[in-house]
Amino acid sequence: MIRRDFLKTIGAVTAGAAAGIPASGAQAAKSLLFQDGDDNSLNDLTLPIRSLRPQVDRQVSVIVIGAGSRGNVYARYAEAWPFAMKVVGVSDILEHRCRKMSDIHGVPAEHRFGDWSEVFKVPKFADAVVISTPDDLHYAPCMKALAMGYDVLLEKPVAQTEKECKAILAQAHKYNRIVAVCHVLRYAPYFIAMREVVRSGAIGQLVSVQHMEPIQYAHMAHSYVRGNWRDSKATTPIILAKSCHDLDILRWIIDSPCKSIVADGSLHLFKPENAPEGAPLKCTDGCPHESTCPYSAIDIYTRKKAHLNVFDLDGNRDPEVIMQRLLTPPYDSYARCVYHCDNDQPDHYVSEMVFEGGQTASFSMEAFAPYGGRRTRIMGTTGYIEGDGTQFTLWDFRTRTPKVWNKKVSDIPEYRGSGHGGGDHALARDFVEAVAAQDPSRLSSTIDVSIESHVMGFAAERSRRSGRKEKV
Repeated sequence: MIRRDFLKTIGAVTAGAAAGIPASGAQAAKSLLFQDGDDNSLNDLTLPIRSLRPQVDRQVSVIVIGAGSRGNVYARYAEAWPFAMKVVGVSDILEHRCRKMSDIHGVPAEHRFGDWSEVFKVPKFADAVVISTPDDLHYAPCMKALAMGYDVLLEKPVAQTEKECKAILAQAHKYNRIVAVCHVLRYAPYFIAMREVVRSGAIGQLVSVQHMEPIQYAHMAHSYVRGNWRDSKATTPIILAKSCHDLDILRWIIDSPCKSIVADGSLHLFKPENAPEGAPLKCTDGCPHESTCPYSAIDIYTRKKAHLNVFDLDGNRDPEVIMQRLLTPPYDSYARCVYHCDNDQPDHYVSEMVFEGGQTASFSMEAFAPYGGRRTRIMGTTGYIEGDGTQFTLWDFRTRTPKVWNKKVSDIPEYRGSGHGGGDHALARDFVEAVAAQDPSRLSSTIDVSIESHVMGFAAERSRRSGRKEKV
């Protein structure tokens, strides 16, 4: 969706956007603002959603470094729009992942690589590189790719340290290359619509934002207790590993630099002293609490069949096959008891921000929730917005009439399979267009803007550890 199309659609309809925390706040606002007979099911903020079909005059060739879950997300865009994007090289240290993606895209043997460093031992043979490796393997391949003249689609977070992030920014400018960071929420129609409503003046002057990211309890256990992002030192602090999306969205919607941030939070539950009596090191070792534990690996993977992408199942979701994976290295790491893991990521994290325009924002990341997604409230001088990640409601204090945005991108065939509310493939579309035209303005988030929200995250972590407010 393009901003001018949005503004043309809403015309003189001014109202607020609400992305939010469902519950009592919304109900209280309803009782205050609605009169008998008011129509509270209006849908006049349903907006045109831009096609995922890219507008390009040539095919863009890419090398995918990291053929896991995120690498496959972007590679699938080439399957959907082969005239615009072609995967011509694949790198992954797991041979079966490299082979599978390479076979799908017809990658020749000489362009199938193991370690990422092998890609750069041969002369440049593509337009761009997709870096979808683990967090600790973003910096080095990105710096090398830029030096060799590749444009880069870089999975978030950019790098493990603020210094490395700024070095990538400098490298992009030095070699005049395009770097798109995968802040995919910026490309989701839901957040685009919310931001444009705010920018239209529908809620007057924006004053404050409350934003929450509920991780969902099983997702927390999978990714940040047992999984690849469990160790903040080996990867990045959870405020960046999970929530740099949210800092970016806050900065994007408020549209003003952050001046200061203060944060707190800790690892409350997932540590050895909280293990129930008799709990073994793995759920598969006959744990007496397995049937009642909400974090049971057997329950999450074999019964609920959640988060199965890490097991390389090739579509086989048979419980016996999944159980066999849980018993077999390296997949058996996901069978570990959540109280006996080498994890240090906080399971609750709160922060407060002040922006240069005087606006304030509060952000809360919570592991103990039954759902995921984002919840947002936006307060303005003449309106209020509240949304739940898929739809938002705007209350105009002047007209006392609510407006709802609830366009379901999943109903549009070409958006099916594009995660993050359609943002995954919308980002891929904009990246392909930017590379084809050599025009970084085609992107919603340039590397300069992406680094700014990362700096906010590093400042938040310093504040959490020191107990002091940090300047940004």
